[in-house]
Order: sequence, then structure tokens, then C-alpha cells
Amino acid sequence: MSAPDVNIEKQKRRHKGPLAGIAIVVLAVGAFVIFSSQAPENDLPETAAGAADQS
Repeated sequence: MSAPDVNIEKQKRRHKGPLAGIAIVVLAVGAFVIFSSQAPENDLPETAAGAADQS
């Protein structure tokens, strides 16, 4: 059963902000995932075994 007085234009205006916010969050998370997976391996801290091998 649907509501008797549905105003589609009013609903479009009311949902614009939340939908834009959701889109921004999705894009930000996607960018974070992409850029965090491209981190160079040289930035990782050295282990004790790795430091001993270099001497």
C-alpha cells in the first residue's frame, strides 16, 4: 500500500543532499583503497633478520 499523496519533485529535492553525501563517501573510500594498495614496499619497517643480513 502506497502513500496517498506522493510528490516526486519534493522527494527529489529532499534526497539530493544525502545522496550526494553517500556518493562522496563511496568515492573517498575507493580512492583510499586504490592509493593504499599502491604503497611502495620500501616504506615497510625493517625486521631484525633483514637488518642483520645487510651488515
